[in-house]
Amino acid sequence: MQKKTGNPASPEQTGFLRVRGAREHNLKNVDLDIPRDALVVFTGVSGSGKSSLAFGTLYAEAQRRYLESVSPYARRLFHQMSVPEVDEITGLPPAVALQQQRGLPTTRSSVGSVTTLSNLLRMLYSRAGRYPKGQPHLEAEAFSPNTPAGACPQCHGLGRVYEVTERSMVPDNTLTIRERAIASWPTAWYGQNLRDILITLGYDVDKPWKDLPKKDRDWILFTEEQPVVPVYPGFTHEEVKRAIKQKVEPSYMGTFSGARRYVLHTFANTESASMKKRVSQYMESAECPTCHGKRLQPASLSVTFAGMDIGEMARLPLSRLTELMRPYAEGKATNETAHPERAIVSQRIAADLVGRLEVLLDLGLGYLLLERSTPTLSPGELQRLRLATQVRSNLFGVVYVLDEPSAGLHPADTAALLRALERLKASGNSLFVVEHDLDVIRHADWIVDVGPAAGEQGGHILYSGPTAGLKAVKTSRTREFLFTEERPQTARPRTPSGWLKLEDVTRNNLHQLSASFPLGCMTAVTGISGSGKSSLVSQVLVELVAKHLGMELPTETEEGEGLEQAAPQTLGGRITGGMEQIKRLVQVDQKPIGRTPRSNLATYTGLFDHVRKLFADTKAARARKYDAGRFSFNVAKGRCETCQGEGFVMVELLFLPSVYAPCPTCHGARYNAKTLEITYKDKNIAEVLELTVDAAWEFFEDDVKIHRSLSVLREVGLGYLRLGQPATQLSGGEAQRIKLATELQRMGRGDTLYVLDEPTTGLHPSDVEKLVTQLEGLVAAGNSVIVVEHDMRVVAASDWVIDIGPGAGEEGGNIVAAGIPATVAKASGSRTAPYLERFLRG
Repeated sequence: MQKKTGNPASPEQTGFLRVRGAREHNLKNVDLDIPRDALVVFTGVSGSGKSSLAFGTLYAEAQRRYLESVSPYARRLFHQMSVPEVDEITGLPPAVALQQQRGLPTTRSSVGSVTTLSNLLRMLYSRAGRYPKGQPHLEAEAFSPNTPAGACPQCHGLGRVYEVTERSMVPDNTLTIRERAIASWPTAWYGQNLRDILITLGYDVDKPWKDLPKKDRDWILFTEEQPVVPVYPGFTHEEVKRAIKQKVEPSYMGTFSGARRYVLHTFANTESASMKKRVSQYMESAECPTCHGKRLQPASLSVTFAGMDIGEMARLPLSRLTELMRPYAEGKATNETAHPERAIVSQRIAADLVGRLEVLLDLGLGYLLLERSTPTLSPGELQRLRLATQVRSNLFGVVYVLDEPSAGLHPADTAALLRALERLKASGNSLFVVEHDLDVIRHADWIVDVGPAAGEQGGHILYSGPTAGLKAVKTSRTREFLFTEERPQTARPRTPSGWLKLEDVTRNNLHQLSASFPLGCMTAVTGISGSGKSSLVSQVLVELVAKHLGMELPTETEEGEGLEQAAPQTLGGRITGGMEQIKRLVQVDQKPIGRTPRSNLATYTGLFDHVRKLFADTKAARARKYDAGRFSFNVAKGRCETCQGEGFVMVELLFLPSVYAPCPTCHGARYNAKTLEITYKDKNIAEVLELTVDAAWEFFEDDVKIHRSLSVLREVGLGYLRLGQPATQLSGGEAQRIKLATELQRMGRGDTLYVLDEPTTGLHPSDVEKLVTQLEGLVAAGNSVIVVEHDMRVVAASDWVIDIGPGAGEEGGNIVAAGIPATVAKASGSRTAPYLERFLRG
């Protein structure tokens, strides 16, 4: 315990948390004392060890201690972190983690369910709703589409029905069956087998589909019959008849399956995501005619509150829902005159609803709808929803550990975030925040700066104390930006080589919007969270340009998603000019670069192919006739068979988290002993994969191709990552920068349009400068760059700014200002202008 000094409000008065000998990841045996009941911000460059300290050590230990107090059976239900590498932690309260993570995997999870607002609404409708005359009372669960009592019987609570029609399965009816008119049938052998069966059955496979009798078309597509017939590949129908008559042995007996039956059976039963995706394109989805997309059974939808059924209420933005509920919460309105006891119930529930909603509005989330599914939310939005729930939970004496809560937040919304954090602190809690945003850092009571650099060069505590003291720490990269008085140097904006013009854009909150993006320039699209930036750029613009170029956009569906979501559509919008200057589109997003530990930085960037060739070209490898494939841990001949190239084996422990132990055969190397005998410059392939990008850059300095790839990775601030670091360990921001680096390596010609959505997420200001340099390089090479961004450093460095707003949701969706940064900084009515002006003034 440190000595109590200072004024009554100072953090020194509140007791300290002591950490001794923390060695998690790259932490260098760290000792640290930090105050409780304070806002403590962990700073440092990306990869310096901030998260290893806040999450990997402090939160992991708090969770471990808490779980030791619950029964072993209950322990199994928690996702348990591994035991941290630390000698001792004293004075640690229970902890709640609010981490950045993608939306929950199912579209049935929504804003309403994450915030528990849906539970309150169901209770309100059950207890205080207006029922039609004679209808029995319904329990709260009857108002949930995820329960048998509430789900619409036709669409099973999905809100959409799926049909397989002739139009969806036969897109081109001028083709013959032999020419694959039935597109929904598989393309390989099985499709040929079904065509051969039709020949045996006597159908004409060489007549255009449209000329076949309707009776024949219907049977082929929709029959549930599955006749088994002899198949003679290559025979005509007449030859088949003759062969059967003469009892010629068929090649095999084939079972027929109608086209619809094949689609539905495959969709329901396949384990393959790609097969599911393939057949889903032959299914047409439409709004359910029974519930009209509200997902509930008719009896539930007949109950009203404030003149609306619960489905209509779930479609209101949270800001409108708050307005609607406030009179009920204040007792100024009632849904029920005949039953005064229901009026009391409605007032109590409405008051709780309004209290919860006001926190969400304060965090800038008033534009969200209750029914919005979580996979469509950004990580920042999801984290703020969880934060709002905690603010209302009234816990006391807890440590909240937050991971970049400002991610995806406009500076105007950051002020509201700080108010929410202050409320948690005022309730007697401690806040440990990993953060890069300078406004949040300035607001801290105490700063822990980790560094000095990333990876192996990080892991030291450079400073721990009140904010002002960091100014004296010369080795801190954070200090340079936190206390700088210099006005940032911004180049004169470039003159556009042309304009990409969009008209009549209608999507989400955009209505018949027209927008022009300068070509040969860098454009920043700004606006508060939910104003419509991503709808315009990452959705409509990308879809229209891709369509114009004949490109197919990758659709990475989350697990359990698929057809549950209505396919996004650009309801309106067209390109009216500028496409003659764009030959290629590159969208650099934050989706993972791989979903398994077998995918890593080296494999994704193509770097590993070159490294394996180098090993295969060594004298020893040639003597043994080892090819490049031998040096892959995914191939049987090269990998360790004990762990199948994973590098570890999983040991299941009942009631405890599974332990991943290094493989007893290869000791984590992933390769078999023979492969590891081959060395290049005295390192085997496993040792090369353990190198960081910075170390590999020196190691491969003689190889021009590999050296260039590594240089680009360093330039985007990823020098601290290991070449073999599994994709599953990378943050969204890191994944995005790996994609950017991969593109920068390919950069040969101009005429490419690069679209990036918040590329500064998870970046320290020093790394933001590196990123800006890279984007400048793309534009200098004759390309166009459009970034959706909140970081004023990037906005100020742009050639053109388009500010969308003025507010969020229905109050946004308009272009408030467009022009060079200096012009937009003076725009009246823009929420971005004051922050941009402040930055430009320095």
